[in-house]
Amino acid sequence: MPRTAPQASRYCLSFTAAGLRPELAAVIAGIHLEEQGDWNRTKTAVLERNALQARSASTGKRLESELRQRLQCLNARQMELLAKGTSDERIAMAWLAVLKRIQIAADLSRQVLLSKLSSLDPVLRRSDMATFYEDCERDHPELTALAPSSQQKVRSALLQMLRDAGLLAGKAGKGGTLGTVQRPLLSPQVEELVRSDDPALLAGFLLSPSARAVKAGTAKAANPKPAAKPASKPAPKAVTKSASKPAAKPAAKPADKAAPKPKSKPAAKKAAPARRTKP
Repeated sequence: MPRTAPQASRYCLSFTAAGLRPELAAVIAGIHLEEQGDWNRTKTAVLERNALQARSASTGKRLESELRQRLQCLNARQMELLAKGTSDERIAMAWLAVLKRIQIAADLSRQVLLSKLSSLDPVLRRSDMATFYEDCERDHPELTALAPSSQQKVRSALLQMLRDAGLLAGKAGKGGTLGTVQRPLLSPQVEELVRSDDPALLAGFLLSPSARAVKAGTAKAANPKPAAKPASKPAPKAVTKSASKPAAKPAAKPADKAAPKPKSKPAAKKAAPARRTKP
């Protein structure tokens, strides 16, 4: 019998109770650290202190519940950065929590926004979103089960989170444009925390893990490390000429003008032998 395709998990659509809200997420993260990582005590402390500054108890409970369920998807290092990091790092960690909790947001980032950047067409249009939702409804009947007003709320909340996360710039304009897709700047610490958790999550920040790996490899190929030079042998001592050739005789110094030699006396003539006389 042919195997049936696995059914897609249901989309979490409760995110409309709270937008990205990085400042409130950071408050919860800070209290969570104070409570030694105990989520039950964190929940109690947040609600008792009205740490989220909600106007009513019911609103406070909705905010706390939605944000807490997102933050429970983060690991300890990510929670600490959310509580103590810079404003941009807090936004990145809040968006990471959304990506891990709200699958429709992750699908939208990967299938639409990253595709737009890859095709050098960064303008997001209503037609792009309409196509995306039509594709999602095939596998997620929970979307079609929503009332039209709830569907519109989901779409509006998603777009606002994209803007708050820095993935979409500009306001909706004429001609059906919704804004310009852009890649947010991530600190090295944020990128390391995302990559070490799951490299596939980088797509939610419009970064392609495979493309970055290829780029890194290309950079290494373009700038290879210089090969280690072999240890140079000590240069042979210069061979002196005396070792290979006999030493040349020193050039004779030019003779000084010789002083006039004294005239030698003529040698005395040998005396002629005496003649013998006859007796």
